[in-house]
Amino acid sequence: MLLRILGTAAGGGLPQWNCACPGCAGARQAPSRRRLHDGLAVHGTDPHTWFLANATPDVAEQLESHPGLRPDTGQERTPVVRVVLTDAELDHTLGLLRLREASRIDVWCTSPVRLALTARLHLTDILSPYTTLTWHDLPIAGAGRPAGIAGLDVSALPLSPKRPRYAADEPAHPAWSVALLLRDPVTGARALYAPALAAWSDALGSEIARTDRVLIDGTFLDEDEPRRTGISRRTASAMGHLPVDGPEGTALRLQGTAAQVYYTHLNNTNPLADPGAPERERLAGLGLRVAEDRMVMSL
Repeated sequence: MLLRILGTAAGGGLPQWNCACPGCAGARQAPSRRRLHDGLAVHGTDPHTWFLANATPDVAEQLESHPGLRPDTGQERTPVVRVVLTDAELDHTLGLLRLREASRIDVWCTSPVRLALTARLHLTDILSPYTTLTWHDLPIAGAGRPAGIAGLDVSALPLSPKRPRYAADEPAHPAWSVALLLRDPVTGARALYAPALAAWSDALGSEIARTDRVLIDGTFLDEDEPRRTGISRRTASAMGHLPVDGPEGTALRLQGTAAQVYYTHLNNTNPLADPGAPERERLAGLGLRVAEDRMVMSL
């Protein structure tokens, strides 16, 4: 299994176009600190067959930045794009519109996510004149056989009933936001991808305990960051993201785990987005890391 990290920023990217916070200002001054929207490209045993974990507004730039994701030699176009969604948030789904040049787009997601994207955003109606958009059910872990996608077993672990703002009045459902559980049936390697984590669960802890590589929500460093920086009147967890630090943060839960853990989906206000931030040293002392754009992980 090969994981290509296409981006590591939360909604808006880094820098965010309408923001002059220290993180955004620093990224404008040092282009190496820029981060694209959070997303992955995942390969199985065949290096020419892959799928996207979420389709971000930056998807075209992200695909072009990895030679292994460009059309094969002798091919004029990439015929099929496979996308697996963790939720229906705009920063994880707007890239589907940008992929309209593909001959076919296959999308795996949970039922509430599909409802939001078809009934609220009308993606099928919009994309049908351009490409063939095919929807597939993303199996819930333990409730059926995983989906076979690009040679890997893929299933969803429900994390949160948090709905995107444009679908706030839709019915509650535990699988509005999920973690992707990835397993290589050949090697047995496992990875877990959870860019949005609103609450910790025993099921999540159990999955992490048997996983080799974890990419997890690092949106905010601490609970008060959104209020302190003025981006919201709510706390981090109230916005649907457990903070990294603090007594209820994920760092204390993840320290000592056998899996290699990387934080991703970093907000522009999060000091962890700065490679030179002292907050990173504390994480390193706990055996935890921060993911970077264009990292490639082989399991």
